Amino acid sequence: MIGQNISHYKIVEKLGGGGMGVVYKAEDTRLKRTVALKFLPPDLTRDEEAKTRFVHEAKAALALQHNNICTFHDIDETTDNQLFIIRDCYEGETLKQQIERGLLVE
Repeated sequence: MIGQNISHYKIVEKLGGGGMGVVYKAEDTRLKRTVALKFLPPDLTRDEEAKTRFVHEAKAALALQHNNICTFHDIDETTDNQLFIIRDCYEGETLKQQIERGLLVE
Protein backbone atom coordinates (compact mmCIF):
# COMPACT_ATOMS: atom_id res chain seq x y z
CA MET A 1 0.00 0.00 0.00
CA ILE A 2 2.95 2.34 0.52
CA GLY A 3 2.85 5.10 -2.10
CA GLN A 4 -0.82 4.51 -2.91
CA ASN A 5 -3.53 7.13 -2.63
CA ILE A 6 -6.66 6.16 -0.73
CA SER A 7 -9.23 8.93 -1.12
CA HIS A 8 -7.22 12.07 -0.31
CA TYR A 9 -4.63 10.23 1.80
CA LYS A 10 -1.20 9.25 0.49
CA ILE A 11 0.18 6.18 2.29
CA VAL A 12 3.71 6.90 3.53
CA GLU A 13 4.73 3.89 5.64
CA LYS A 14 3.42 0.91 7.58
CA LEU A 15 3.41 1.53 11.33
CA GLY A 16 2.21 -1.86 12.57
CA GLY A 17 -0.59 -4.32 12.73
CA GLY A 18 -2.53 -6.74 14.85
CA GLY A 19 -5.62 -8.88 14.95
CA MET A 20 -8.08 -6.13 14.09
CA GLY A 21 -6.10 -4.10 11.62
CA VAL A 22 -3.03 -2.71 9.95
CA VAL A 23 -1.99 0.89 10.63
CA TYR A 24 -0.28 3.15 8.09
CA LYS A 25 1.16 6.62 8.36
CA ALA A 26 -0.38 8.84 5.68
CA GLU A 27 -0.40 12.40 4.43
CA ASP A 28 -3.79 14.10 4.31
CA THR A 29 -3.36 15.90 1.00
CA ARG A 30 -6.32 18.22 1.59
CA LEU A 31 -5.40 19.49 5.04
CA LYS A 32 -1.63 18.96 4.77
CA ARG A 33 -1.31 16.97 7.99
CA THR A 34 0.01 13.57 8.99
CA VAL A 35 -2.57 11.01 10.04
CA ALA A 36 -2.74 7.30 10.81
CA LEU A 37 -5.05 5.05 8.81
CA LYS A 38 -6.16 1.80 10.43
CA PHE A 39 -7.48 -0.73 7.92
CA LEU A 40 -9.63 -3.72 8.70
CA PRO A 41 -7.70 -6.69 7.25
CA PRO A 42 -9.06 -7.80 3.85
CA ASP A 43 -9.99 -11.28 5.10
CA LEU A 44 -12.15 -9.68 7.83
CA THR A 45 -13.84 -7.35 5.34
CA ARG A 46 -16.10 -10.25 4.37
CA ASP A 47 -16.91 -11.01 8.04
CA GLU A 48 -19.98 -8.97 9.01
CA GLU A 49 -19.31 -9.39 12.74
CA ALA A 50 -15.73 -8.10 12.35
CA LYS A 51 -16.98 -5.15 10.30
CA THR A 52 -19.55 -4.35 12.98
CA ARG A 53 -16.89 -4.47 15.73
CA PHE A 54 -14.59 -2.22 13.67
CA VAL A 55 -17.37 0.35 13.15
CA HIS A 56 -18.26 0.19 16.88
CA GLU A 57 -14.59 0.84 17.72
CA ALA A 58 -14.60 3.88 15.46
CA LYS A 59 -17.87 5.24 16.84
CA ALA A 60 -16.74 4.76 20.43
CA ALA A 61 -13.43 6.48 19.76
CA LEU A 62 -15.07 9.32 17.84
CA ALA A 63 -17.27 10.02 20.87
CA LEU A 64 -14.26 10.50 23.18
CA GLN A 65 -12.34 13.72 23.59
CA HIS A 66 -9.53 13.90 26.13
CA ASN A 67 -5.92 15.08 26.11
CA ASN A 68 -4.69 11.54 26.85
CA ILE A 69 -6.71 9.81 24.11
CA CYS A 70 -5.82 9.70 20.43
CA THR A 71 -8.21 11.80 18.34
CA PHE A 72 -10.19 9.87 15.74
CA HIS A 73 -11.39 11.90 12.78
CA ASP A 74 -13.51 9.66 10.57
CA ILE A 75 -14.24 6.21 9.20
CA ASP A 76 -14.29 5.53 5.46
CA GLU A 77 -14.26 2.73 2.92
CA THR A 78 -12.07 2.12 -0.13
CA THR A 79 -13.52 1.46 -3.57
CA ASP A 80 -12.96 -2.26 -2.94
CA ASN A 81 -14.99 -2.12 0.32
CA GLN A 82 -12.08 -2.11 2.79
CA LEU A 83 -12.98 -0.17 5.95
CA PHE A 84 -10.48 2.21 7.53
CA ILE A 85 -10.35 4.66 10.44
CA ILE A 86 -8.59 8.03 10.22
CA ARG A 87 -6.93 9.22 13.43
CA ASP A 88 -4.08 11.39 14.67
CA CYS A 89 -0.57 10.08 14.15
CA TYR A 90 1.96 10.48 16.95
CA GLU A 91 5.72 10.17 16.65
CA GLY A 92 7.73 8.27 19.23
CA GLU A 93 7.93 4.88 20.81
CA THR A 94 5.15 2.35 20.70
CA LEU A 95 3.53 1.10 23.87
CA LYS A 96 5.23 -2.26 23.26
CA GLN A 97 8.65 -0.57 23.09
CA GLN A 98 8.01 1.30 26.32
CA ILE A 99 6.94 -1.87 28.12
CA GLU A 100 10.06 -3.70 26.87
CA ARG A 101 12.24 -0.88 28.25
CA GLY A 102 10.44 -1.13 31.60
CA LEU A 103 8.99 2.38 31.46
CA LEU A 104 5.58 1.23 32.63
CA VAL A 105 5.19 -0.40 36.00
CA GLU A 106 2.22 -1.59 37.98
